[in-house]
Amino acid sequence: MIELIKVILLGIVQGVTEFLPVSSTGHLIVATALLQPDLSAGSIETFQIFIQLGAVVAVIAFFWRDLLTKLLALPKDAATQRFALALIVAFLPAAVVGLLLRSTIKELLYNPTVVAFSLIIGGIVLIVVEKLPFVRANASGSLDFSTVSLPRAVGIGLLQVVAFIPGVSRSAATIIGGMLGGLNRETATAFSFYLAIPTLGLATIFDLLLSLDEVQSTDVPYFLIGAVVSGIVAWIMIRWLLQYVASHTYIPFGIYRILAGIVVLGLVALGLFS
Repeated sequence: MIELIKVILLGIVQGVTEFLPVSSTGHLIVATALLQPDLSAGSIETFQIFIQLGAVVAVIAFFWRDLLTKLLALPKDAATQRFALALIVAFLPAAVVGLLLRSTIKELLYNPTVVAFSLIIGGIVLIVVEKLPFVRANASGSLDFSTVSLPRAVGIGLLQVVAFIPGVSRSAATIIGGMLGGLNRETATAFSFYLAIPTLGLATIFDLLLSLDEVQSTDVPYFLIGAVVSGIVAWIMIRWLLQYVASHTYIPFGIYRILAGIVVLGLVALGLFS
């Protein structure tokens, strides 16, 4: 029963943080180190990967009507074709770097200390970006994917690469990239959601194919429960965040990141991570 509670808590952490600009990977690394679920050694990392599928399913389920509309319009609608091309362009940098360096990055950087400093630095950057005059001038406005030009998509894609560092946050990197490129806050946020589908979806499937042989059969129920919890919570958070950004800045998230980073550094200093 205790292990089930731990798995549910980790699913909640994943679902809450996946689409917020606070780093789901960073929070999951810290939460896993603190909770220490009783999964087999090879299964723990695979579990962290697998429950991301819940978040991917959540974003598809949330936007399914618009996704279906875009898919049907793709063969003949120029605007939809430009949007699809922008998604591909934004996705490619992370795909290339992920294939070449993902294992090396995990070996060198996946630890609570790196997460802590990434949270703090990312929080400062998020606050600074929100206070830039041209960002503030462009921040308000309704969702408009027609403003996602190819140069802006390239910029978003390049910043998404930085999110391979745990604690940076894929959502934060892509949202910041969009806002620095001139997108309003709502459009930058929604584009980040759509970009999560190929980025998280393919990365998760790729990682799972490489690590499924390490999973013990006794751990499979925990994987499924964690993914379902993650998906339900992620769906709720997508809905909430889209409502939030319509009239609020990301500054509170920047402040939270700094405070969370300081707390993690304190826990590291106390030796609470093995």
